[in-house]
Order: sequence, then structure tokens, then C-alpha cells
Amino acid sequence: MDNIVFLIFRRMRRPLMTLLVVYSVSILVLTLIPGQDADGNVHYMDFFHAIYFVSFMATTIGFGEIPFEFTDAQRLWVTVTMYGGVISWLYAIGTILTLIQDKTFQHALSEKKLSRKIQGMREPFYLVCGYGETGSALVRGLTDFNQHVVVIEIDEDRRNLIRIDNLRDFVPSLHGDAQKPLHLQEAGLEHDMCQAVVAVTNDNDANLKIALTSKLLHPNIKVICRADSHDVEKNMASFGTDYIIDPYDTFAMSLAIAFQVPCLYLLQRWLFSADDQLLLEEPIYPPKNKHWVICGYGRFGKSVYERLKKESLEVVVIEADPATTGEPVEGIIVGRGTEANTLSLANIEKACGLIAGTDNDANNLSIVMTARELNPDLFIIARQNHSDNSSIINAVKADMVMHPSKIIADKIRVLLGHPMLYQFVSLAYYKDNEWACELASRITALVGQNAPKLAEITINESEARAVVDVLSHGESVELEDLLRDPWKRRDCLKCIVLMIEYQNDRVLLPSPQTQIKKGDRLLVCAGSAGFTRFRWNLQHDNVLSYVRKGTVVKHGWLWEKLNKKKK
Repeated sequence: MDNIVFLIFRRMRRPLMTLLVVYSVSILVLTLIPGQDADGNVHYMDFFHAIYFVSFMATTIGFGEIPFEFTDAQRLWVTVTMYGGVISWLYAIGTILTLIQDKTFQHALSEKKLSRKIQGMREPFYLVCGYGETGSALVRGLTDFNQHVVVIEIDEDRRNLIRIDNLRDFVPSLHGDAQKPLHLQEAGLEHDMCQAVVAVTNDNDANLKIALTSKLLHPNIKVICRADSHDVEKNMASFGTDYIIDPYDTFAMSLAIAFQVPCLYLLQRWLFSADDQLLLEEPIYPPKNKHWVICGYGRFGKSVYERLKKESLEVVVIEADPATTGEPVEGIIVGRGTEANTLSLANIEKACGLIAGTDNDANNLSIVMTARELNPDLFIIARQNHSDNSSIINAVKADMVMHPSKIIADKIRVLLGHPMLYQFVSLAYYKDNEWACELASRITALVGQNAPKLAEITINESEARAVVDVLSHGESVELEDLLRDPWKRRDCLKCIVLMIEYQNDRVLLPSPQTQIKKGDRLLVCAGSAGFTRFRWNLQHDNVLSYVRKGTVVKHGWLWEKLNKKKK
């Protein structure tokens, strides 16, 4: 508000001073010019009447000459004053219109409007810094799952896209630099309802500054940052950044899962997706029988190279600018990989896999198409740098697509919305492929081929009142009780508990006989109908009694009244 007032007074200083001088001189001279009363005696107008007359004269509406008819001298001065006042007002109004159109003033008003909206928020929200490809995908994913978001974007054109994007929820947005503490504070960093700060700009240093500022001003807040440099990651970790996401290392880890536990990779991709219409596909089995070719030895190329070497695979690298990127110990083939002769030097005809990993989508497409002409049986991994190229990337039908923005957005959305799912996948990595395939089959048998719904439920008064009530009376509740259909208790609900967490203990796929305790956290996977009935079992005494014992021990007020009358 101080900025707005300052701008108004700075821009309106001259017009206001001009009006003040014109009116002061008009009033003063009007009191000094001699007039005549009704008897012809000399009469001087007092200040009250002079102020009153000049004031209503400013509206250009005449109410008559007061207190007596004016002399010619007075009328001459009034004429001069009238034109002077009109010119002064035109000058002032013109300045006001210019001020309203001034971008600085509009920005100050926008900041104030945003500040009021944020201060009035009474539900938890996330502060997202950056609305590029990653930020926009993340915001869309969060709002689709009924999460509230506030955005800071330094580029006004990208910030304006929020207004026209078809988002499910209204997203307050601030045009500002998230590196500045003031802008973070204006966007709600210190608000009680701010749950996390997410820095996903395309500048590592900016993300580092955002993380540092957030931890200093709000030490207990969760901070999630994007980083594609190991040095920056170490710096972020040094002051307690909660999650640091490198899209290249993340994909390399997913590739390792695809090599070692293919069904888990498939399940992870299915559960992490923001698209609830995504169908469960067949598992992907990256080949290991021959060597792989990597085109591009930048940050992405280095990450997948290290992963492939850990799988004890032979790797050939093609790089156009080794002086900048460096090269592995085995050496490289200099070239872009878009030419058939360069790929032939890498022995592409006998390779089993190809990674088109440059930072240019057109080159990656050219690499894939050229390589397939030489070896149609290649396992293809293509890097997609821009979301706008999704249609042409999909057209080449690569076996795996590495899209940095989507990888980061999906992972952050899971960390914010379903942190237990992230823990579940981390623990499931230590299971074998048969276990993961069986789990995928169980889930599809319950919810079908579309991506299932997920929920994290805590056994407490607000989310499981009926269960807590039973436990407080010394009785036990087993997991299988909660999974019974409240309409037909012999039937099971179409849902599955993926994990139970109590304090620091986590159990994957707990048995039906698992004893439920107060404070337990359940990661539940189900269809929409399954969740509704599952929550009935948690919240309603009558329903819980029925699914546990087959009888209803508690009744409503009307039923109690009727029973009393019968007695």
C-alpha cells in the first residue's frame, strides 16, 4: 500500500500543486477586489464566501453572484479564474489517466490485490516459483487434484498465461522476482497456510537463492528445488533443502528400475501420472545383449552413461562438441549422430539400444529416424526438450521418452500430494520383478486399466472417528474389517492398502489381519466408489460395527425414540 501511495503522490505532485496555487490565488484576489453592496457602498468579499464561490465555480455550474452582484472587475477576475481552473483540472485528470496506464502503478495495484487474496486464504497452499514448462505442468497437476497454488513468475507474458490456461482452480499470481525476499513474502512465504515452496525456474542460481531465502524466513517450511548441477545440489543440501530434483538423475534411476524391475517401472509410471485416463501398458524390457549408443554427452548423456555402465553394458558415445562436454574414458565419436556415417562408426547396426539425448528436439528426431533405417530393432530412448513437440515425439514411437519438465512436475506433485507413494516406490525397489507384476495385476483386477485413485488416510479423530472410538474402548480393528463392503460385508471393497506407516515403521502390502492402531497412516489405492465406502467404514459407528461383527449396535436418535415407546 505504501508503494501505491508513494506513486500517486510522486506523479500527482505537480498537478496538485498547480490546482492549489490556482485556487489559492483565485480566492485571495477575489477577497481583494472591491465590490458593491445593494446600497452602492464598497464591500469586500470575505474568505468564506470567496472559498464557497470558487468551489462551486469549479463544477462549471453557476449558482449566482454572492453575496451581492459583482462589479465588472470581479467578473473579469472570475472569467480568468474559470479558464485557469478548467486548464488546471484538465492537466490533473490527464495525469491521473497516465498514472492509471503506467505499468509500475498497475504492478503495484496487482501486488496489493494479490497480497489481500493471499492474506485471506484459509486453506493450505503451495508457493510455486516459475511458470515455465515445469511450473505450468506442476500447477495444472496440483489444481486438478484440488490443491491450492500461488505462483511467482518474473516473465510477465508467461505470468499472463495463467489467466487463459484452463485451470481447475483460481491461481493467484505475482509478476516478480522470486529471488527477492520481499516478493516471496508478498506471495505468502510467511503465511500460516503456506505448506511448501517449490523453486522450478530454469536458473540454478535463482533456485538456490529461493531455497536459501525460504529456509531463513520460514525454517519449518518444506522446500523443493529443481537443480541440474551436482555442485548446486550439494549447496542446496547444505542448508536443509528438503527435496532436490535433478531430472537427468531421476530418469537415469527410472532406467535402472526398468532394467532390474520392469514391472515396478511400469507401476511407478502408472501411479505417478497426472493423467487419470492413462492405461496400464505392457512392461518395458530394455535389452542387455549388445552395446548401446548415446548421442549427446551433456548432463543427460552423462547421467544415463553412468547408469548403463553400472549395468555392466558396453556404451558408445557420440558428441558434436567434446571440448565443452568432456568425454568418457573410453573416448567418443565426434559428430551429431544425425548422419548415417557417424552412426555406422558407432556400429549402430549391431547395437541393441539408442539414446537420442541432445538438447535439440529436431536433432533427436533425426537421430532416431536415421538409426532406425540402419537398425529397425533398436530399443529407442528419446529426449524431449519442449512440450510443444509432444505430437512429433510421440509420432516416432520411442520405447521411452525423457521429458525433463514432466519428470520434475510429476515427482513434485507426488511429493506434495502423496509423499507416502514416493516412499512406497523407494521401498518397492528392493522387491523382485515377480512381486511388482503381481501387484500390478491385483490393482488392475480391482480398478481396471485406468490409473487408480490414491489417498493417504491417518487414523485419527478427523479422518477415522469410528475406528478411534473403537480403539479407545480397548477393542481391536483389523485391516480386513475396513476393507469389507458396508452394503454386503461378505464382499470386499475394490481397494488395496499399499502401505501402512506407524512412526518410523513402514509395511508394504500389509496382511488383512494387520491390527490397526491410532496414528497409523494408510496409503490406499482404489476406484472412486471404493474410497467412498472405505471412508464410511472409518467414520460411521454403525457401519464399522456392521463390517466388524455383522450387527449394528448403535442407532440414530429416531430409532432410540421408537425403541423407548415400544418398551
